[in-house]
Amino acid sequence: MISLLRLILVRHGQTSSNVGHCLDTAEPGADLTELGREQAEALVDTLGSEPVRAMFVSNLVRTQQTAAPLARHFRLEPIVREGLREISAGDLEMANDEESIQTYVRTAVGWSAGNWNARIPGSEENGHDVIRRFDAVVSEAIDSAAEGDVPILVSHGAIIRAWTAARCENIGVDFVAHNALSNTGAVVIEGSEDRWLVTHWQEQALGGAPFEDPATDGAAADPVR
Repeated sequence: MISLLRLILVRHGQTSSNVGHCLDTAEPGADLTELGREQAEALVDTLGSEPVRAMFVSNLVRTQQTAAPLARHFRLEPIVREGLREISAGDLEMANDEESIQTYVRTAVGWSAGNWNARIPGSEENGHDVIRRFDAVVSEAIDSAAEGDVPILVSHGAIIRAWTAARCENIGVDFVAHNALSNTGAVVIEGSEDRWLVTHWQEQALGGAPFEDPATDGAAADPVR
């Protein structure tokens, strides 16, 4: 195993559920919108020069659709892992009211404040469960990488925010509570399985202004209020 690694965590492109501000977390989930597909294509220009030899996606179709243009560029078959799926909304699935959304994001962010046993109403997962399943995919990415490789993990807004708060030494609860991760926003981390640092937090869509629409980034991008 190599001692130091860069990983790029990318949030999926825009979906109709994001536009409707719905907590869409169940399989298979909504497809990408037209803008979402444009955002996915733009990843080739922004990430296409990285030394990528492995891409991991969740079991929700929006991550697989987001990864598809990059995968064709790199001539890779994305590896589907359930551990990258979004945090389950439980009884709040497809809700789009402010109270439900805030319950969801507060719970996810609150895990790293020490509330590890808290669960979103109706969800079978607590904070330990969510972080550990994401950890497993990170470990697999590390094990699959050679020196200089940069694995890409295409996942979801709330779980990327929750995991970075839990595992990255220089990113805390307050930061992820108040900093969004837009559709095809990205977080670059560097380190090892025992110590990660965020080296870049790209809040807005990779590719710039033509691919940004913050008003329709969806519930997982909402700050804690």
